[in-house]
Amino acid sequence: MFGILLATLVLAAPDRLPYQNPNLPVEARVRDLLGRMTLEEKLAQLRCDGRPEVYEPALKTTGFGEIAPILRGYGHSEAARKANEIQRMAMQSRLKIPVIIHDEALHGLLSKGCTSFPQAIGLAATWNPELVGRVAAAIADETKARGVRHVLSPVINVVRDARWGRVEETYGEDPLLHSDLGVAFVGAFERAGVVTTPKHYLVNVWDGGRDSHAVDVSERLLREIYLPPFEAVIRQAGARSVMASYNSVNGRPASASKWLLTDILRGELGFHGYVVSDYGSVGGVLWAHRTAATPEEAAAQCLMAGLDMEYPDVNLYGKPLETAVRKGLVPMRVVDQAVARVLRVKFELGLFEKPFVDEAAADRVVQNPRHRQLALEAAREALVLLKNDGTLPFGPSVKRLLVVGPAAVGGMRLGGYSGWGMPQVSIVDGLKAVAGPQVQVRHVRGWIETSSQGLPPVPPSALRTSREGGQPGLRGEYFADPKWSGAPVMVRTDPTVDFDWGDGGPGTVPEDGFSVRWTGYLVPERSGPVEFSITSDDGAWLYLDGKLVIDNAGEHAAQTKTATVVLEAGKPVAVRIDYHEVKGQASVRFGWSATDDPQPLLNEALREARESDAVVVVATIHEGEGRDRAYLGLPGDQPKVIQSLAATGKPVVVVLVAGAPVTMSEWLGGVGAVLDAWYPGQEGGTAIAEALLGKINPGGKLPMTFPLTVGQCPVFYNLAPSGRGYDYVDSTGKPLYPFGHGLSYTTFAYSDLKVSPSPAGRKGTVRVSFKLRNEGKMAGAEVAQLYVRDEVASIVRPLKELKGYVKVRLQPGEERTVTIELPMERLAFYDERMRKVVEPGWFEIMVGSSSEDIRLRTRLEVR
Repeated sequence: MFGILLATLVLAAPDRLPYQNPNLPVEARVRDLLGRMTLEEKLAQLRCDGRPEVYEPALKTTGFGEIAPILRGYGHSEAARKANEIQRMAMQSRLKIPVIIHDEALHGLLSKGCTSFPQAIGLAATWNPELVGRVAAAIADETKARGVRHVLSPVINVVRDARWGRVEETYGEDPLLHSDLGVAFVGAFERAGVVTTPKHYLVNVWDGGRDSHAVDVSERLLREIYLPPFEAVIRQAGARSVMASYNSVNGRPASASKWLLTDILRGELGFHGYVVSDYGSVGGVLWAHRTAATPEEAAAQCLMAGLDMEYPDVNLYGKPLETAVRKGLVPMRVVDQAVARVLRVKFELGLFEKPFVDEAAADRVVQNPRHRQLALEAAREALVLLKNDGTLPFGPSVKRLLVVGPAAVGGMRLGGYSGWGMPQVSIVDGLKAVAGPQVQVRHVRGWIETSSQGLPPVPPSALRTSREGGQPGLRGEYFADPKWSGAPVMVRTDPTVDFDWGDGGPGTVPEDGFSVRWTGYLVPERSGPVEFSITSDDGAWLYLDGKLVIDNAGEHAAQTKTATVVLEAGKPVAVRIDYHEVKGQASVRFGWSATDDPQPLLNEALREARESDAVVVVATIHEGEGRDRAYLGLPGDQPKVIQSLAATGKPVVVVLVAGAPVTMSEWLGGVGAVLDAWYPGQEGGTAIAEALLGKINPGGKLPMTFPLTVGQCPVFYNLAPSGRGYDYVDSTGKPLYPFGHGLSYTTFAYSDLKVSPSPAGRKGTVRVSFKLRNEGKMAGAEVAQLYVRDEVASIVRPLKELKGYVKVRLQPGEERTVTIELPMERLAFYDERMRKVVEPGWFEIMVGSSSEDIRLRTRLEVR
C-alpha cells in the first residue's frame, strides 16, 4: 500500500524528486534524500560554522548543517535579508538542502534591538508557566522573523549551589518548577517552528558550584533531580534538539557518553531530534578529558555515542570524522542515523518548502508594543520582596528620594546572553516617570564599581585627548575589520576604556571581526609605581610613550595581564591601546591601581541622604558563564555604603539587581526592606519603580534558597533527614531565605484543607483543596505551594518535595477555594533496584507560602 501511495504522489508531481514532495510522509522524504547523498554531503549536514569562508563554499556544493550566530549586529529587516541570501546559496547546491541558522534566546533573542525580558531566574520567580509561555512565544516570533530557526535555550540544569556563575540562566533548584517552566518555554518555540535546545545535558555543575567540572553522581540523584526537566521538555513539549555538556559524568565525557546520549536520551526518553555539542565539547574529549588519543578517535567516540552535530566550527567533524568513517571507526549506519535526525527536523520545519522569511515583516514584529508590554508584565511578576518592616511601599510623605548606585542609571543590567541596542528604562528614569513631579528623585554613585577581572578602570579625570588638554578620556577609532585597516567607521571620545559588548559590538561596528584604537594622554596625580592592567576578549595591547607595556594577544576569553610603570606626577604619558575582536564575546578594560578615592563618593551619598526622606540602594554582583563565585556577598564597598546610609536613620531600601542568591548579614539588619529584581529586562526600571511606590504589589517567590553564609553551600530545601542535625558549630543550618519565600504588601490566610479521594490508589490524581483569603487592604497575588513527605519508604526520602503550586490573585477581602491537582506519579521514586515506584503508605500533605512557611497539614493514605 505504501508503494502505491508513493507512486501516486510522485506521479502527481512529476517534476519533483520524492524528497521534494511535501505530500509525502517525513520519514519517506528523509529516506529518499539520504539515499541520494554522497558521504561528503552527509557529513556536511553534521557541521556548523560561522565563518563565511567556510560555510559559503560548502552551501553552494555539498550543503551545510547549521550556521553559528552571524545575524546579531544587523537591523531586523537586514538580518532577514541576510538569512535569505544564505538560503539562496544553499539552493545552488546539488540537492538544495536548506541550512539552519542558530542563536541564543534565553530571555530574548541575543541580537541588536530585540526585546529583552527578565533573565531566566527572574522568569522562574514568577512561578507562572502561562506567563513564561507567552514570553517564549514573543521571543520565538522575533527570532523567526529575523531568519533564525534554532535557539540554544533554555538552560534547564537544576542548580543546588549558589556559587555557580550561571545560576541566573536557570529556573532554580527544584526539578518540578524547572520542568513546568521548561515545558512552557520549549512548547511555545516549537509550536512557532523554531527548534529549541534544552541544555546542558547533563548536570553541568557540581562540587563547589564550579561550571563544567567533573560530576560523580548517583544514578538515583541523577534520575530524580537532574533528568526530570529534560524528560518533561522532550515528552511534553517536543524539544527537537539537546545540547551535550562539557563536563564528564561518572567518568565519561557527557559529549561521548552512549549511556547518556543514546541509552537514556533516546532509548528511555524517546528523544527523536538531534544532539549538538556545547561549543568545543567534541574537542574537549581530546584535549581536556583525554579519552581519545587522536582527533579521529575523539570524533568517532562522540558520533558513536549519539552526538550528531559539532558546534561552533568545523573541527573534529571535518576531516577527522571523514577519516574515521573511511577507516571504519564509524559505520555508515551511524552516519546515516545522525544525518537522518538533522534532515528530519529540517523537513518538519517546512524549510524545504519555505526556506525564506518575509524581509518586510521583521521590523513590524521585533519590539512591537505588545512585546514591550509583556516585558513589563513579566518584570512586575518577577519581583520578590525579601524583607519589609513597613518601609515599603513609600507613602505620600516621601517627597525627596535618593537613589544610590552606578547600576541605577544608564539603562538596566540585563544579565548574561542579553542583546543590546534596545530601548531600556533605568531605575532612576522609572522612578521619575512613575512618581511624577511631586517627588524629587536624585541620584549619586555612592561607590566605585569593582570588576571581577582586572584593576578598576582608569577614570576620565586621568585621561585627556591631547597633550595640551582636550577632552577627558581617549580618542577611539573603530574599524570594521580586525586589523585596523582603512578608515575608521566611527570616531568618538570615550571617557574610559571599560566595555563589555557581550556578543554584540559598539555602535555601527560589526559584532564580530572589528578593531579599536584608543589614543590620548594619561596625567598621573602622584609620582611612583603604578600597576596597569588590560583585560580583554580577544587581543589587546597597551603602549605607553610608544613602548609596548602589555601584550594580551590571542583569540581568548576575557583574561588579564598587568605591568608596573613608574610615573611622575603631572607629566603626560602618551597612551595607545589596540584592541581587536575576532569572534564571540567582546570586552576590554584599561585598568590601574591608582584608583579614585571612594570616600568623596560616600560622603556625597551621606550628605544627600540626610536631605532626603528615603534612600534606595541599587546593589549588584559579579557573575556569569566562567565566573563562579566563592564570595556570595555584595562586592566592593557596597556593604559599607549600605551600613553608612542606614546609620543616618533614614529609611533605606536595597534593590538587588542580580541573578543569584546574595548573603546579607553585614547590612540586612539596618535596612527597612529588600526587593530582589533579578535582571528584570528592558522595562525593569518601570516595574521596580511601581513596586517601590505602591502602584503594584510584588508577588514573586524565590526559585532558589538564599544561604545565610557561603559555608552553608550547597543548601537547598529538599534535604534528606540527618543523623546529627543541620547546624554548624559557628552558624545555624537554616538559610537566610528559604525556597518559595516572597512577601507581599498584603497578608493571606489559609484554611480548610481537604484531600480527595483519601485513601487513594497508586494511579490517578488526588485533589488538594483549601481556602485562601486576602486579609489586607491591597490586591495581591499569592503562590500557594504544595509539599509532600513520604512518611515511611524503602529508600530514604527528602523532608519535603514540591509537588504542585498555584498562583492566585485576590482583591482585598476576597476568599477563594483553591485546588491543586496531585498526579500520583509525582509520589514515585527509584527503589533499591532502581525501579520507579509509588509505594503504598502514608504521606504528609503540606500547603503553605514557602517551603518553610507551612500553613496547613494533613495526611494522605495511598493503597
